[in-house]
Amino acid sequence: MQNPFRVIKYVLRTEKGAVLEPQNKYLFCVDKGANKIEIKDAIEHIYRVKVLTVNTALMSGKPKRVRYKAGKTSDWKKAIVTLEKGQKINLG
Repeated sequence: MQNPFRVIKYVLRTEKGAVLEPQNKYLFCVDKGANKIEIKDAIEHIYRVKVLTVNTALMSGKPKRVRYKAGKTSDWKKAIVTLEKGQKINLG
């Protein structure tokens, strides 16, 4: 198992994430090479909660421009983690 703090980069605090919290779902930015089992183990280790399911999505970088050069931001991976009933992550 990888180091849990390398698998989970940070919690995504977005409007979509705020809508999902009452459904016991939380958004995380995770390592691109991590699989669902590693993400589940890392969340359970760091936050001491029981994870029911993990859904992942690869997010492609957006095109950007700096002066006259075109480029793009880095690709990243998003995880939507559903906790078991009665479990909660305190993000405040």
